[in-house]
Amino acid sequence: MREAPATAARGTVTAPSPGLADVWAHPLLGRMLRGQSARRRLDQRHPWVLDTAVVLVVVLFSLPDLLSHSRHGPFGDTTDPGRLPTPVPAAFAVALAVPLWWRRRAPAVTYSVIAAVSLAQWSLGVWQQTGMAALIALYSLALHGSLRALGWAAALTAAELTLAVCLLAPVEHPFLGLFFLLGTATAAIAIGLTLRIRRLYLAALEDRTTRLEIEHDQRVRLTTAAERTRIAREMHDIVGHNLSVMVSVADGAATLAANRGEPSAEPLRILAGTGRQAMSELRRVLGVLREERGHEEDVRPLGPQPGIRDLDPLLARVRAAGLPVTYRTMGDLDALGSGVQLTVYRIVQEALTNTLKHAGPGSTADVTVTKDAGTVHIRVADTGVPAGVLPGAAGHGLVGIRQRAAMYGGTVTLGPPATGHGWVVDVVLDVPPGDHQP
Repeated sequence: MREAPATAARGTVTAPSPGLADVWAHPLLGRMLRGQSARRRLDQRHPWVLDTAVVLVVVLFSLPDLLSHSRHGPFGDTTDPGRLPTPVPAAFAVALAVPLWWRRRAPAVTYSVIAAVSLAQWSLGVWQQTGMAALIALYSLALHGSLRALGWAAALTAAELTLAVCLLAPVEHPFLGLFFLLGTATAAIAIGLTLRIRRLYLAALEDRTTRLEIEHDQRVRLTTAAERTRIAREMHDIVGHNLSVMVSVADGAATLAANRGEPSAEPLRILAGTGRQAMSELRRVLGVLREERGHEEDVRPLGPQPGIRDLDPLLARVRAAGLPVTYRTMGDLDALGSGVQLTVYRIVQEALTNTLKHAGPGSTADVTVTKDAGTVHIRVADTGVPAGVLPGAAGHGLVGIRQRAAMYGGTVTLGPPATGHGWVVDVVLDVPPGDHQP
């Protein structure tokens, strides 16, 4: 089947694009997004690079404290680190920085080690910039660790900081120091939790998108399979009905020829037997597509399917439902074969059903069926859905229209007309000269 580009179904409204392409094209924001993507890919391939960089940064921040031997702490004068041997503050700095290398793989253990080292350092009256390792450990625990462990860590941090500022390593401005330290610890936890929630939200969105894509594909496949089953079942009825007529005529002709003593009686009997065999094979091959009833008497009897003549009752029912419909035909449509007539009927039926569902009150519809040399043109247009409203997901009825048109190599065009008001279903079927009523 050849299908035109405008094939979106109606019934939903698509949101305008958020302009992500414009953001990527922005000289500053685009560079930031590209840099973030590059860093994320590098971290996924080589996670040790970022862990090592964090350790080195914390060590570099500790160098001024190790070299200056100043009595000025972060919140006023405190115990002079110079009273301690130089290797002691250096050992504390290393013991605080090195565990950060495992902060993402074992966040709870990393925090426990840093908390113990920090408590030992403050008990000796030592304040160093390396203490930021505790904040990084808290952040990592909030981002990667257990929430229960995070609660214990937050309580332990508050107790340790209060004990350090007030008793172990008193400073000149204890309240200012405690406020600042508790505030930075809270900020570290809050940032970690925010990023954790953001990651969970993005993961949930990705999972939902994946599931929606899978469900959409499954719905399309199921709808296609169901429509093909329905078409096969209807064609089975058509062929079976026509074969039964042929067999009945052949049996009558054979009986008449036998009574007259004509030699054509035997070929006619062979023709009737071949027809019965064809009907049996057809039921065996396509019978699996019919609905299983459980009892032989529940199987639907063979009978003719709707055709062109049945469009008038169909349109009458649609008008009774409140949709004004005009109907025009051109050409000798009654000369079309049963299969083509059934296809035309079903396409008009599905198109008008779609109009009833989505066109809205006050809409009208126009149905035109034209037969030319070798083609049948079906056009169903309505005046629903004002301009500017773009349809979204494909519906099951439109899938059926495509499947039916595909049987005759048809061209399907679905979408709003050039005026932008309403909806048009335009189908052209290629009907070979032999596909007509005898």
